[in-house]
Amino acid sequence: MKEQQKMYQVSTLQALMLGYSRSVVTVEELLQHGDTGLGTFEDVDGEMIVLDGVCYRATNDGSVTIAPMETGVPFAAVTRLEEKRTFELGSFQEIDDLKNALTLRVEEDFGLNSMHVVRIDGSFEKVSARSETGTRAHHVTLKDALSKTQRDFFFDNVKGSLVCIYYPDYMDGINAAGWHFHFISEDRKLGGHVFDVKMKEGHAILDKISMIDIQLPRDAAFDTYALKSASADDVKKVEQGKKE
Repeated sequence: MKEQQKMYQVSTLQALMLGYSRSVVTVEELLQHGDTGLGTFEDVDGEMIVLDGVCYRATNDGSVTIAPMETGVPFAAVTRLEEKRTFELGSFQEIDDLKNALTLRVEEDFGLNSMHVVRIDGSFEKVSARSETGTRAHHVTLKDALSKTQRDFFFDNVKGSLVCIYYPDYMDGINAAGWHFHFISEDRKLGGHVFDVKMKEGHAILDKISMIDIQLPRDAAFDTYALKSASADDVKKVEQGKKE
């Protein structure tokens, strides 16, 4: 029997939202479980893009470097891209239109209750993104930390890749329900967490995932967090760029 494709996740979104940003695994350990995905780094020090088995870190000016293998990871989701479905995409003027188009592809496979990963290699008129520097205090919520360290930026007329992760609504809190996008440029010099895009065209790879392996933090501090107290509004604002 063929082994099922698995999503490997580090910690939970609720824990990150409430300020658990300590290292759970290293980048080296993370890459043993997947070649495509997204997340952040210890102390929320930058946005993570995993592509082609390489872990990239986007800093708060939008520049990208390869993350050292010993770097700590408090939250991430990765899988091994298997290219189960491929298709071409045309132009989209905003991210919600692109998300709707991807959701329709998921519905075609009766997959709304499953996880999905999509890689889109394309040309973009504009990418609106963010990243941040680290905050070493713990029990400081992600919303409060980002209010001090987050920087927004735009990339114009750029080629690159979107890494798109979909979690169904019932898994909200484990990860962000719906679509979550990170971007990296074709030359691997620019990237970040995506708020909006204007896409000219793209080639998409979509995999449906029906298994998840969650590595929870092992230290006692993790058990001091009330993991259902982060509000849905805060999650949408922080993870999907929703306005208050």
